Amino acid sequence: MAKFVAVFLDDKRIAAVKGSDLEAKIDVMFGGQLSCFNLEMDDAKAKEVMDAFDTARVDSRGFITDVPIAFNRVLFEEIAKAKSLGAEAVDGVLARVEEIKEAAAKEKEFLPCPEF
Repeated sequence: MAKFVAVFLDDKRIAAVKGSDLEAKIDVMFGGQLSCFNLEMDDAKAKEVMDAFDTARVDSRGFITDVPIAFNRVLFEEIAKAKSLGAEAVDGVLARVEEIKEAAAKEKEFLPCPEF
C-alpha cells in the first residue's frame, strides 16, 4: 500500500511553483487555511525514508510524519526542481539523505527559524 507525505506550502513556496503544472496539484486543508502537496510514494521508497529517519512514523491515514524539518525542506526543493510530485522528487531526496541527517542533528540543538 502506498504511503503519502504532506508537503505544506507557505506563500513563498506557492509563488515558486506558480505557473507550473504543480499549481493544479495544490490541495487545501482546514477550510483553505493550509495548502499542501500530497506526495505519494511506493512502499520501497517509503521504507527507505522510514529506515533513514528513526523518528519517522506512519499515521492512521497512511502519511509519513515526524520526519526532520530538513527532510521537508529538501523534499520541497526537489519537487520544485523536478516540477513533479513523481518518483524523481523522492529519488532526489534519498540521494541527499546524509545532508538531511546532518541538518537534522542540528535540529536537536535548536529549531531553525522559518524562512520568510
